[in-house]
Amino acid sequence: MKRGIVYIIVLLILSLTAQVKGQELPLYSQYVLNAFMVNPAVAGHDGYTSFNTTARQQWLGFSQAPRTYSASWQTRILKRSYKIVNRPVKSDNRLKPSTHGRVGLGAYLVNDVNANVARTGFSFTYAYHIFLGRQQLSFGLAGKAFQYRIDKDQLTFGEAGDPVVNSNFKTVAYSPDADFGIYFQDPNYFVGLSVSNLLQTSVKIGSNDIADFKTYRHYWFMGAYRFRLSDMFELEPGALLKSPENWNPQGDFTLKLYVAEQFWGGLSYRTNKSMILLVGVKIDGLHFGYSFDWAFSEIGHFNYGSHEIVLAYKIGDNARRYKWLNRY
Repeated sequence: MKRGIVYIIVLLILSLTAQVKGQELPLYSQYVLNAFMVNPAVAGHDGYTSFNTTARQQWLGFSQAPRTYSASWQTRILKRSYKIVNRPVKSDNRLKPSTHGRVGLGAYLVNDVNANVARTGFSFTYAYHIFLGRQQLSFGLAGKAFQYRIDKDQLTFGEAGDPVVNSNFKTVAYSPDADFGIYFQDPNYFVGLSVSNLLQTSVKIGSNDIADFKTYRHYWFMGAYRFRLSDMFELEPGALLKSPENWNPQGDFTLKLYVAEQFWGGLSYRTNKSMILLVGVKIDGLHFGYSFDWAFSEIGHFNYGSHEIVLAYKIGDNARRYKWLNRY
């Protein structure tokens, strides 16, 4: 029984968000504003340079409830960038355009905290975008590394001197991995498919008596279509579906209303019996989003819901940023 306590702690690593049984990756209710966090092909898809921060508090009111914090950056290498082209005659070196505006770059930092277990990591992304008339097909590949930690000093056991918690008990472990994504974009809709934890690397934490655990591969699908109702209003139904390798799917089904391309609000239903309220505002290049999750399951009676705040800033809305038809 003593050893079982340690096993439970280690298993928490594989469910750090404590939101989906069998899923170890963070959830985002404002997934449209956070699309880059789940699909590396999104990096630079719109031609802007974007900075994004997110803070999510799960189950407010619970002591040591899960918390997620992230910061990301993404950009597009535009076709006005230049490189030096070497000629056979040294004096004939000259500048030429280095790209056709097809390369996107991105990076993020994320920190998950769940009771005495924490996970901190970073990722760097390379994306390539292909123009298809009015549409765009994007591919992205990300390399990432995470540090997993257990605060052993805060652990409590029924008996002192548990042999599992000894001098060989490792409280820190590292795990490199990779993500891959595909993203298809049209002026009116988008669809994306991505795979996280491609390598399913092992995580060794705890004592030598505890077997290694691997980070399971996760699959994500997202899409949305925006209907123009009038000059002022647009309606966007969308969905985010995700599942770990052991096939435990979950979905968010969302309906959002945009007003004058500046305000939005909506409702989302998550298949773990949660309802989500979404609101947001855009002021120039600044985007602010807030979501409130309320669970209809029994756990919803013992907390004040889950809260998520997203702040994004996009720069480059000027003559250098080409419109959709002119293509970046």
